[in-house]
Amino acid sequence: MIDVTAVREEDRFDIAKMHAWLSAYISEVALPEVLQFRNGASNLTYLLRYPNKDLVLRRPPVGTKAVSAHDMKREFLIQSKLENQFPLVPKMIALCEDHTIMGSDFFVMERVEGQIFRRDIPSEITPENIAVMARSLIEGLVQLHSVDASILAELNKGSGYVQRQVEGWSKRYRNALTDDVPNAEKLMTWLDAHQPADSDSCVIHGDWRIDNVVFDLEKARIVGVLDWELATVGDPLMDLGSALAYWVDRDDEPAFASLRRQPSHLPGMPTRNEFVSQYLQLSGRTCNDFTFYEVFGLFRLAVIIQQIWARYRAGQTTNPAFATFGDAVNTLINRAEGKIA
Repeated sequence: MIDVTAVREEDRFDIAKMHAWLSAYISEVALPEVLQFRNGASNLTYLLRYPNKDLVLRRPPVGTKAVSAHDMKREFLIQSKLENQFPLVPKMIALCEDHTIMGSDFFVMERVEGQIFRRDIPSEITPENIAVMARSLIEGLVQLHSVDASILAELNKGSGYVQRQVEGWSKRYRNALTDDVPNAEKLMTWLDAHQPADSDSCVIHGDWRIDNVVFDLEKARIVGVLDWELATVGDPLMDLGSALAYWVDRDDEPAFASLRRQPSHLPGMPTRNEFVSQYLQLSGRTCNDFTFYEVFGLFRLAVIIQQIWARYRAGQTTNPAFATFGDAVNTLINRAEGKIA
């Protein structure tokens, strides 16, 4: 079952105009049925259902965006360059930079056929299926981090990745601050004072989690990885820390557990510590203390959610899925600060 719904009023676009542009790249003649994927809190993702194939369209949200965020041209470039090096990237079809079509850049890609699992899983999923999901998720991240980073040389800013991330996400949080969340100055000061040197430099995804991965459980493998908006060349341990900010263990406190959006709590799934241990073993990397990366991951996720919450508070989006994001920011900042107390 594809997790789609009718397009929200605020997110609609001129289908005929979009199809007229896209017709230069595909053979379909009839207009597509357009549906909107329910999940995803950043860029907007649509299903274009043509008679003979399904395609996917990605565009930025309506309203004020953070500087450098929602860069469709960048996301299209990353996936296009990775296609031949990392076969789990969806095949790109075309990028549109003509703002008369939709008011912004957008791109279209092929839809990857398979299963995407979110907060809860179907009852028919077996313990063996869960083991496949767990193993292939870790192996996939290791595989991505082994890709030759030179294919994305234009995104490589050189050494100092950790420092740039701490400074950049701190600035974004301060710029998006609202009066109902912590100012997090203590946390940002700690991150600045405890940042390690870069552990390495490689292609990183930036949002690696179960619901961004397409599985084929019959073949016991991943068949696609989605949502490359935050991908770049950077430190793999920072990528791992960011991924684990979403990972809720079976015994986590209720406030953090309430944020769970993937089935990481199920028996057969690794704990966060086991995830780190297995990743390090498979990748051959070393890390004696993962605390900084865990704390940074929690803070970074809080910033991402706060930027959306600020837009929601300002009335720039009415998506009801964002109504509890302020509470989520409080939970994440408090959890991160608890790690450094």
